[in-house]
Amino acid sequence: MRTDGAHRDGARGADRQGDGAHDLRHHGDAEVRDEGSGLTDLAVNVRADTPPAWLREVIAASLTGLAAYPDGRAARAAVAARHGLPAGHVLLTAGAAEAFVLLARALRVRRPVVVHPQFTEPEAALRDAGHTVRRVLLRPSDGFRLDPALVPEDADLVVIGNPTNPTSVLHPADVIASLARPGRTLVVDEAFMDAVPQEREALAGRTDVPGLVVLRSLTKTWGLAGLRIGYVLASPGTVAELERAQPLWPVSTPALVAAEACVSPRALAEAALAAQRVAADRAHLVAGLREFEPDGVSVVEPAEGPFVLIRLERAAAVRHRLRGLGFAVRRGDTFPGLDEEWLRLAVRDRATVNRFLQALDRAMTLTGR
Repeated sequence: MRTDGAHRDGARGADRQGDGAHDLRHHGDAEVRDEGSGLTDLAVNVRADTPPAWLREVIAASLTGLAAYPDGRAARAAVAARHGLPAGHVLLTAGAAEAFVLLARALRVRRPVVVHPQFTEPEAALRDAGHTVRRVLLRPSDGFRLDPALVPEDADLVVIGNPTNPTSVLHPADVIASLARPGRTLVVDEAFMDAVPQEREALAGRTDVPGLVVLRSLTKTWGLAGLRIGYVLASPGTVAELERAQPLWPVSTPALVAAEACVSPRALAEAALAAQRVAADRAHLVAGLREFEPDGVSVVEPAEGPFVLIRLERAAAVRHRLRGLGFAVRRGDTFPGLDEEWLRLAVRDRATVNRFLQALDRAMTLTGR
């Protein structure tokens, strides 16, 4: 793969950049929302056919208690037990996105670094809080693998996703942990880790890594994006700092009930099976995409998340053709470190993938491959 100017910046380490070249607040839901319903959604990374019926019933039953103020103690204890931690290490949030805002506003940092390409909300939240953000841009020629030497030694906040959205790269836990330093906060976004079989390379639950903050989301695997529920795992001191920046009762009663249910033994067993299905469906998608390699399509491999990143010429035109054929995919050029030649594809079931591959073949033909 070729390396453009942005990726050469990554080779130099951290680069102070404005956000004018990338729309940091563009997310996959916009791909589906713009033209209404009817598109098959490969743009949003929420697992299809969720939430399951049993979870909907649990949430619906909580509505009888809406007159009372939310009490998060049971949910907090359940999340803590799921990760083998005391409750003081857990902060419940209105989705992982709220956690990024709390980190940006509550922590006293001067030299934050965000490792890209990754979910753009951490950088957007830091900028909104008045911070100057330095970017470490990982290179496609390296498979977007983390090189710890690229992270400046003076960084007092480092943010990285694992597995990373949108590259689907799963970084080794020990490589990420090697970024820890005295006086540095190391934020690891594990929003998609429960989609990885056995959650291998997870840092959630670790207390031996100084300054570690792990973010988890319950919205992806369980289809709760509209309910907003996630959590932070960190030292009690960091949790207390973030909690002071939260408004009163930040997580609703239905979301708290959902959190408790989603970390139950039944739910964890179901999530483990779902992760195995996602892995099989992803392998089917990647195999189909490989057939387009002679036509200039390249796949970032190995993909380990519930999505796949591909590169192809005229990707913007292909994306628009796909919309006309009934499929929404995620544009890649809003992620720092990527340009308009990249697309992210959510993993779906085999029947949907087969229909998508046929549409991709048609879209590429129409754009003159």
